[in-house]
Amino acid sequence: MTTDVASRLLDELLPCSEALPVAPASDRTVWDPRALDAVTIADLLGRAEADLDTSWPLPLASQAARVHRDGDRSEWESLAFARQRRLSRAAVAAAVTLEVRWIDEVADGVVLLCEQSSWCWPAHDDTSVRHGAVLATVDDPFLDLGAGEVVGQLAWIDRLLGAQLDDRYPGLRTRMRREAHLRVVDPFLRRRDWHWLGLDGDVHNWNPWIHGNVLLAALQLLDDPALRAEVVALVVEGLDRYIAALPDDGAIDEGYSYWWNGACRALEALDLFAFATEGRWDAASSVAGLRETVAFPHRTHLGGDWYLNLADGQARPTWEQPWHALHRAARRVGDDDARRHAAAQRRDGEPLVTEREGLGRLLRGLTDAAWRAEEPTTPPLPRDVWLPSTQVLLAREHAGSTQGLTLAVKGGHNAEHHNHNDVGSFVVAVDGVPVLVDAGRPTYTAATFGPDRYEIWTMQSTWHNVPEIRGTAQPAGAEYAASAVAASVADARSALALELAGAYDAHGLVSWRRDAALERAAGRVVVDDTWELEPSTGADEPPTTVRLLAAGRVEPLSDGVRVTPLDGARPVVVRWPAEVPATLVAKPLHDPMLSDVWGDTLTRVDLLVTDRRTLRVTVELDAATDKDPR
Repeated sequence: MTTDVASRLLDELLPCSEALPVAPASDRTVWDPRALDAVTIADLLGRAEADLDTSWPLPLASQAARVHRDGDRSEWESLAFARQRRLSRAAVAAAVTLEVRWIDEVADGVVLLCEQSSWCWPAHDDTSVRHGAVLATVDDPFLDLGAGEVVGQLAWIDRLLGAQLDDRYPGLRTRMRREAHLRVVDPFLRRRDWHWLGLDGDVHNWNPWIHGNVLLAALQLLDDPALRAEVVALVVEGLDRYIAALPDDGAIDEGYSYWWNGACRALEALDLFAFATEGRWDAASSVAGLRETVAFPHRTHLGGDWYLNLADGQARPTWEQPWHALHRAARRVGDDDARRHAAAQRRDGEPLVTEREGLGRLLRGLTDAAWRAEEPTTPPLPRDVWLPSTQVLLAREHAGSTQGLTLAVKGGHNAEHHNHNDVGSFVVAVDGVPVLVDAGRPTYTAATFGPDRYEIWTMQSTWHNVPEIRGTAQPAGAEYAASAVAASVADARSALALELAGAYDAHGLVSWRRDAALERAAGRVVVDDTWELEPSTGADEPPTTVRLLAAGRVEPLSDGVRVTPLDGARPVVVRWPAEVPATLVAKPLHDPMLSDVWGDTLTRVDLLVTDRRTLRVTVELDAATDKDPR
């Protein structure tokens, strides 16, 4: 099949000089700064100017080796990312000004990448397993996200500034092609055991992210038409596996944060492929999962910068996302709510796009006339969202408004991508700000994706809003899952009911039913737990505890707690039966991946229910301060 596709592509792919949807710098109708967004260009050029007074970031061998020694991967990665972002700023400066100093800056950055021993991020490299090494094996390169990002950046630079580099640095583009072959194209063709290909049925966000960059490299940097068609055909085959795995509701089990580097990467790759074939290959509008996934960001939006976070996602990811990519995909599939959501992220006086997410995304955003012309608006904020593939329900009091309470509940299983052990957990937000929360994840280290993953506290059910039954937390594994999951959506009440017993290995557990509901008429969230346990055989029964994790200032009451949320949202009162013993456990946050979201502390509320078989927890606005400040 791949051979047949390659044969078709020989005739249907545009030539390298025309295959990418961004004009070269020589096209002054596009790259005259007066034709571009002035705020964005001023921001990029200002920071590029500041770069010239500093040395290029230099990732070192000792930093790369740390992932094997103490698990740290951030030190090397932060310098590598800084180097590529500097190069992206320089590339735009060169395209806008055509000044020799910026061409020189680009050439310096390109050569640094070509001379970098490996483009693979050290935490991903299999050199230790294959070669017993702690540093990259240069003649056996690993094709990962990092290698894909570098080759994609070089492809965009070649498209944007090829003529200028040929004029001032003859031979440099040949070097770029050589490195692209050695580090990306050849490994892509030679090794077909890459885990991200999805050949074992496990397809995750690496698939479209890497395939999209390989597609870029093939379209721009492969001068041999037959080889180019062969590589693109394999990319199509790989992307097909990802698209086939997308559920019809478009949900991403890794959550909103990973949508940008999973489903969005697939949409961008397909958009690129459609351009390179003059629309002959255009799947985005015809596949249900692709159409629906365009809606996923606004369906998981709580309000402002806050989103429902699942798995390793952050509840408050950086605002600097490639909103133009969502806007473009929404236009393509005709989803006006998704377009509105992207437009709502426009901020007066702020850049339309930054280099944070890569040169390709920067160039597409800069040159997208529809995105430049878009006016800021309000986000859609649907009242109810039910995503059966991930068993996630989100319900807010009022459609189109953050005012009041929002409830989100998940079922699922404990082998999801970037999994946390969180079957049955829930999040409550007030005025769009999470108050009963999912902590998210700390900074990635070697432990994050290794056998010690569930030693990390944020991954454990002990730190999610679920029970701990007879001292037993939820284990990891697909077999630990919710059952009898039933969503109900109505004007007065939206709820998710589910059986949690299958998510535990607790002794004597017969059933644990959870019903979590947003009662709109009463203006409250109600979580009812009902359970059945066989009699304990020991003298002392291990404790059964229901956990609640709160963000903000937590003050004890006689029958609950009062929580003052972040961001000035209105306080809420969380109540339970007065006779249930409760303990507050403060969790100091020292990792910026957590503290930047939640502040210095999260507070866990432990409700001891060993001698009970039912529990009701309610969340309501504090009557004493029930005024919407927004």
